[in-house]
Amino acid sequence: MAQIVRTGWFRAVQINSHDAYVTRALLTARDTLVSMRVRLENDVRGLLKTFGVMFGKRVGGFKRRAEEIIARDLAVSPELVPVFEALMKARRDILVRIADLDRRIRVIARSHQTVRLLMTPPGVGPMTAMAVVAALDDAGRFRRSSRAGADLGWTPRRSESGEISRTGRVSKRGDAFTRKCLFEAANAISCRKLGGGRLRDWAKAIAERTGPRKSKVASARKLAVTLHAMWRTGTPFQEDAAI
Repeated sequence: MAQIVRTGWFRAVQINSHDAYVTRALLTARDTLVSMRVRLENDVRGLLKTFGVMFGKRVGGFKRRAEEIIARDLAVSPELVPVFEALMKARRDILVRIADLDRRIRVIARSHQTVRLLMTPPGVGPMTAMAVVAALDDAGRFRRSSRAGADLGWTPRRSESGEISRTGRVSKRGDAFTRKCLFEAANAISCRKLGGGRLRDWAKAIAERTGPRKSKVASARKLAVTLHAMWRTGTPFQEDAAI
């Protein structure tokens, strides 16, 4: 190993900074709590269905509907009330923790200049911007912004054998959490009027040729490339330059 280091027969590997790991830990903790909340809600629905009670949808959200069921539909089986009350209490505690982390994320986003810059495109919120900053860590890491899309797993795979050369699905070799955040941002641009009309029209044209899912993947990759270019140049989002 000393000989390899002395002669330079190695390739340097980018190691993220301590701040990037701290930011990623914050985002991962929130994502874990959200997954726990979703699982609790699904468990409540599943257990109620076992006893013939359909949760359904009601105005007022999950909490109000669950309280109605506990007070009314479980009156014939009072031994089940403590079980569902325990699940609802756990859900309330998780929501409190999620709200605490959300406040911390907003505080960091307001004080972080790069995060504020990356929040200027439509559909990109604090979590997506912070995820990109934590994943890439250094804007100078790539000389070309297109490499940022490849680093996050948005590059199509190539299958070649003999005379066969086929373009497959994206590699998904990068940061899965950041990729998910970018896909959600692309979905918001496609499905809601958040600004970025030309970007939405570009995604719509791709959707007409290849389908909506591939269109959102392409939009997510374009967002990743655009965010890196904005970060590298210190320039706010300009829709004309992104298309």
